[in-house]
Amino acid sequence: MGLKIKGTCLVAFVAVLGYLYRDTFDPESLANVRVLVTGASTGIGEEIAYHYARAGAQIVLTARRENILIKVRSKCLELGAKSVSLVVADMGVPEDREKVMEKTITDLGGLDYLVLNHIGYTPFQMWDGDVNHTRWLMEVNFLSYIHLAAKALPYLTKSHGSVIVLSSLAGKIATPYTTSYGATKFALDGFFGSLRHELAMKRIPVSITLCILGLINTQSAMEKVKDKIAMPAYPAHDAALAVVSAGTSRIEEMYYPWYVRPLCFIRDWFPQSRAWFMQKSYQYKAEETSTPS
Repeated sequence: MGLKIKGTCLVAFVAVLGYLYRDTFDPESLANVRVLVTGASTGIGEEIAYHYARAGAQIVLTARRENILIKVRSKCLELGAKSVSLVVADMGVPEDREKVMEKTITDLGGLDYLVLNHIGYTPFQMWDGDVNHTRWLMEVNFLSYIHLAAKALPYLTKSHGSVIVLSSLAGKIATPYTTSYGATKFALDGFFGSLRHELAMKRIPVSITLCILGLINTQSAMEKVKDKIAMPAYPAHDAALAVVSAGTSRIEEMYYPWYVRPLCFIRDWFPQSRAWFMQKSYQYKAEETSTPS
């Protein structure tokens, strides 16, 4: 009798979890929505653009390389995008960020989704003491996100829109080889988490979705981690779909792939064991360390 009751409780528990975490994403809900995607020329940003295009969205794409953006625009139109505009911009330059928002509002007449995905290049290596690089990376990976969100917020408020912020497991759990990069992602978590509270308290109908991603098989990521980390990489196409789905559902945090959520959940358990496991998961050679200047 006891086993039967336990079995029934387990089934009920699994059913509740299935209901709470069911996929409610409907691509048709994105038809004609107005979307700005940053860092849209390659990798996850490119795949995000394609998912919005398949749904029939109106899209503005921005990145630094015009020739690659043109190719992405062509494919977006082939996939069914309502319209696609391009803005060539360097997110480390405040004037370029202003230009991106001005072009977006001019072309779209408003905004429903702001997808913040761009990142500045940083090597996957132990910190070499380069403070200037860290300062520049904070400008690109963090301050530019705030700048764009601030400019977009009045328009997102009118449309009851959403901010989708691409982050990383390295922004939840400190990992080797990601000192500066991880710092920028931790900063995003703190800022947009606080902003989410403030918007709710002021009853401003704008959602903020923080997307925490593990290792994704983009070309740049694979080149960086080669021979340094023993961890499977997951498809950029699937990661992008998870991002778009989470933003549409207006959930606060999305975790992809499957192992990211439990790792974040237990990150403060057994700190000594966690540190040992983390360090053993990365391959290190003494000659990789350079002398700080």
